[in-house]
Amino acid sequence: MTKKFSLPQQIIIALIAGIVCGLICAAAGLGSFTASYLKPFGDIFVNLLKFIIVPVVLFSMIEGIISMNDMKKVGAVGWKTVAYFLVTTAIACIIGLVLANIFRGAGLFPDLSGELGSAQYEAKEFGGFMKTLVDIFPTNMWNSFLNANMLQVIVISLMFGGSIIAAGEKAQLVRDFVASAYAVIEKLMMFVISLSPIGVFTYMTWVVATQGANIIGSLALVILCAYIGYAIHAVVVYSTAARIFAGISPIRFFSKAAPAMIFAFTSTSSAATLPISKECADELGADKDISAFVLPLGATINMDGTAIYQCVATVFLATCCGMNLSISQMVIVVVTATLASIGTAGVSGAGMIMLAMVLETLGIPVAYIGLIVAVDRLFDMGRTCLNVTGDISCAACVTKWEDGKVG
Repeated sequence: MTKKFSLPQQIIIALIAGIVCGLICAAAGLGSFTASYLKPFGDIFVNLLKFIIVPVVLFSMIEGIISMNDMKKVGAVGWKTVAYFLVTTAIACIIGLVLANIFRGAGLFPDLSGELGSAQYEAKEFGGFMKTLVDIFPTNMWNSFLNANMLQVIVISLMFGGSIIAAGEKAQLVRDFVASAYAVIEKLMMFVISLSPIGVFTYMTWVVATQGANIIGSLALVILCAYIGYAIHAVVVYSTAARIFAGISPIRFFSKAAPAMIFAFTSTSSAATLPISKECADELGADKDISAFVLPLGATINMDGTAIYQCVATVFLATCCGMNLSISQMVIVVVTATLASIGTAGVSGAGMIMLAMVLETLGIPVAYIGLIVAVDRLFDMGRTCLNVTGDISCAACVTKWEDGKVG
């Protein structure tokens, strides 16, 4: 009887096969073929994931809150989660700035300002922290679902979950409905997850075939700097936190988190990776109620990979326009990037909006983003992978802090 590969093994095989096929297609000049005939299958898979994101977040969070059956515990889990994310994001900013300045000091960041004319970028407007705060609270529940506004969906989940607890026995029918609906959503989620090797293979083939050549060039050093930061943050911060606070060895942590990390790397969407992230967190022993609360929240506000990317990109673009950032300006970058991470959507490319805001704050021409927008996908793959890794680490740590079950 033939041995059936586990899902993590299938994802890893799909990743390797995608890289090999991508290199072959790139050598044969078939980049447009992969974009036209392979990438659409990856898009279909991601569309299916996006299709279940709202119901997964809504019902999993409500179910998690109801299962805790104590709003004080919900509050305790909430503030510990947010504190974890804010602290790790600030550390990520510092790591990114230190590495970027090392690279700049060694003369490894090239001056590409002469290319600005052929690479323009128009930034979307960021309304500021207070506007973000107001927009968190929905005016129409159905619009929040329709637009997949994850912060608003989280707020809706919190309000319904808290109200069900407050209603006591009178809400038993609603409790049963939520439990039943979430059981159905879980089955649907597992079916979609089973298709992930197809999504990983098709996306990886397309990325390598169409953008692999961009790695070999002057921007390679900027990408390398960011990826060194991603690796350091994952190993030093996340796995160390999992070891110290949850008693999980780094090897076990990364081996169990690998499926979510790989899918996040290829899909560049922390929100789309939510179903797989939850499976990985459960494998690590995280409390299901806590992971159902922490992971959707993390997919929305945990942007450590984006923070590293912004710091590296900011120093690089400042170098391109002849600016040397002062210590005070770097502090501004840390504070701005950390606060801006709250409310950034967990979707591909959202980091560009945050980067534009940071550049505006420092007086660096936003149009300079055009120098790196062509290879943003390569940055995005690593930063999304790091964000998802942080979500899983947080779920394990918060579980240990709350009830000591992990380890």
